[in-house]
Amino acid sequence: MPSVLAEPSLLPAFSKALDLSWISKMQVNQPAVLRRAQQIQARRTVKKEWQAAWLLKAVTFIDLTTLSGDDTSSNIQRLCYKAKYPIREDLLKTLNMHDKGLTTAAVCVYPARVCDAVRALKAAGCTIPVASVATGFPAGQTHLKTRLEEIRLAVEDGATEIDVVINRTLVLTGQWEALYDEIRQFRKACGEAHLKTILATGELGSLTNVYKASMIAMMAGSDFIKTSTGKETVNATFPVAIVMLRAIRDFFWKTGNKVGFKPAGGIRSAKDSLAWLSLVKEELGDEWLTPDLFRIGASTLLSDIERQVCNNPLSWDKLTSVFLRKKRKIPYWAMRTREKTSSDLPHCTQTSAFIQANPHLKWADWTRERECA
Repeated sequence: MPSVLAEPSLLPAFSKALDLSWISKMQVNQPAVLRRAQQIQARRTVKKEWQAAWLLKAVTFIDLTTLSGDDTSSNIQRLCYKAKYPIREDLLKTLNMHDKGLTTAAVCVYPARVCDAVRALKAAGCTIPVASVATGFPAGQTHLKTRLEEIRLAVEDGATEIDVVINRTLVLTGQWEALYDEIRQFRKACGEAHLKTILATGELGSLTNVYKASMIAMMAGSDFIKTSTGKETVNATFPVAIVMLRAIRDFFWKTGNKVGFKPAGGIRSAKDSLAWLSLVKEELGDEWLTPDLFRIGASTLLSDIERQVCNNPLSWDKLTSVFLRKKRKIPYWAMRTREKTSSDLPHCTQTSAFIQANPHLKWADWTRERECA
C-alpha cells in the first residue's frame, strides 16, 4: 500500500513544542488515504464466532453520551445507570461475564449536567469518569475567556475529562500558532482533568488540514484527539480517521508520547464499532485498544450492541454446549419461533453429534423449554 503520509524518517524530532516549519511542509496523499478507507469498508472485520467477544470489548470504549437541549436530571440518572449496567444481566451470565465489572468508559454530558452525573454515579457506587463538553460546544464561536471559564466550572463540578472544540476559523485560515496557544490555554484550564480536543473534521476543508490540526493539538498537550462533535453534517469517517491515526503514530514515533483517539458522530451500529476497533488495531496496535487510549463517542450504539450480543451465534453456541453437558432449562429469551431444520443450528462438536443422531428434530424441538441432557 502506498504511504498515506510522509515517511517516518522525514519527520522532525520534536517534543510538545510547536514546530511551524515542519507543519507548513506536510501534505496528505489523498488518493492513498481513500484507497485505504475502501479496503477497510470492503472486508469483514471480525469472524462471526468472535463477534460477541469483540462487541463486549467495544462496550468498554464507549463514552455514553447525551447532548440534547431537553436533558434533565432524570435523563442523566438513566444514562448513568445504563453506563454501569450496559448489557442485560442474563446475557452476561450466559457469556460468563456477569462478574467482570463490565461498564462503559465514561458518560459525556453538557457542563450544566455534570453535577447530576456525578451524583448519580456516586449513588450507584461506581467510579465511571464524567466527561463534559466545553468551550462553546459545538461551534466554539464564543469569547476565549468564556470558553476557559466553562472548562474551569465543569472541572469544579466534578468532570474528570473535558471535550473541547477548536475554533475552526484558525485552521481554515492557517493560523497554527494561534490554534496552538488556544489549546495550551485549554490544557492549563483543565488542570488534572484529561483534555480531549474535538477537531470537527467535517468543517476543516481538507485532509491535510486534518493532519496539521491533529498534530498541533497533540503538540499543545491534548490527551485525546476527537473527530467530531456529532453535530456537523459530516462526522466520523474512515479517511479522516486514517489521517488522524497516522498523525498519532508519527507523534508517538518521535516523542514517545501516546495520544488517544476518539471517533464520534454517526457510529450507531455494532458493525460500525467492530470496523473502528479493527482500524485502530491495524494502525496503532493492540496497546491502543484500552479505554485510556481509545474511545467511541455514541448515544445509540449500545442498544444495537446489546441486540447483536443477544442474537450472536457465539451466545447460542455456548448455550447449546452447556445444555448438552448439563441439565438445564433453555431460558425464555433464547427461544426461536421460526421453523428451521436442525442443520441450521450453530455447530460445535457436541451439537453436531446430537444432530447426526437426531436428524428428524426441527428447530422448534430444540428451542422449547425442556430438560436437555
